[in-house]
Amino acid sequence: MNIGKYTEEALELLEKLISTPSISKNENQAADIIEEKLREYGFITHRKMNNVWVCNSEWNERYPTLLLNAHIDTVKPVNSWTRQPFKPTREGNRLYGLGANDCGGGLVSLLQVFRILTAKPQKYNLVYLASAEEEISGAKGISSVLPLLPKIDLAIVGEPTGMQPAIAEKGLMVLDIIAHGKSGHAARDEGVNAIYKILDDLVWLRDYHFQKVSPFLGPTKMSVTVLHAGTQHNIIPDLCTALVDVRTNEFYNNEEVYHFIAEHIKSECKAHSFRLKSSRIAPEHPIVKRCIALGMKPFGSPTLSDQALMNFPSLKLGPGQSSRSHSADEFILTDEISTAISTYVKLLDQTEF
Repeated sequence: MNIGKYTEEALELLEKLISTPSISKNENQAADIIEEKLREYGFITHRKMNNVWVCNSEWNERYPTLLLNAHIDTVKPVNSWTRQPFKPTREGNRLYGLGANDCGGGLVSLLQVFRILTAKPQKYNLVYLASAEEEISGAKGISSVLPLLPKIDLAIVGEPTGMQPAIAEKGLMVLDIIAHGKSGHAARDEGVNAIYKILDDLVWLRDYHFQKVSPFLGPTKMSVTVLHAGTQHNIIPDLCTALVDVRTNEFYNNEEVYHFIAEHIKSECKAHSFRLKSSRIAPEHPIVKRCIALGMKPFGSPTLSDQALMNFPSLKLGPGQSSRSHSADEFILTDEISTAISTYVKLLDQTEF
């Protein structure tokens, strides 16, 4: 196996993807590139909107199925870029460009790994999926494709983790907290101030601590992040709204937390969605044990990924560092790509799970 050859092909594909803007909801050209490359390698492709996937040709219904997944979309470039975000630039061991780290490195590495693993018989079926709209958890992303895939028994998501296995991931729920008052003139003793009505709820949201603490994810956390009220200085505000970011660990589901909060505050409480749940794979799972045997250290990830939409065991494992994601002058190291390809193959080749 020529890791150098596979690495260079991965880097060339990544450069092409960086050159092709693929901000969430506008990934069609990047999906075309992935689809074309997979066909060039001789695979039969499947596509729904901007999601592209392939399955190994020698399918065996008696075997479990492993999903290799990474996303093709990126966030918008921040204003502090000092380079051109859509111009791939190699400087020494670094490849700069928007999406190089999140999640282009995992995307192109896993594609090469799919090629390597499907070149000989394995004891499992294999699916490679390049998914869209991950950065916005969009309806046209992975959730639209999962019902079309074969039954998945295990997934590896190629998000940047420094090639250490993230075996748990926090969920996300966003809440609107709404306090209703009554408008009046600020100079007279009239009206009901909605800001004052919400104060006790804000204090409770700040001070309450959920009891169950995860060894990998820590506590479930609530953060008030946005507050709106009032129209001008001399009018008592009749409405005050707060936006609350809730990050759940694996011991609490989003619906449970929502109902608990709604019961303990006086203001109106509305959830944007319950769909982005915390995920966890058992430390005793064979793939986790295999990671540990190879010297990796499992950890819990505070950042969200498409794992939140998977209803089967999964872990995050990919090249790059999460701290580089969504930052100016994003880059990945070229040797992180080669290390990822060789590590994935060591982990998965002839493995049983």
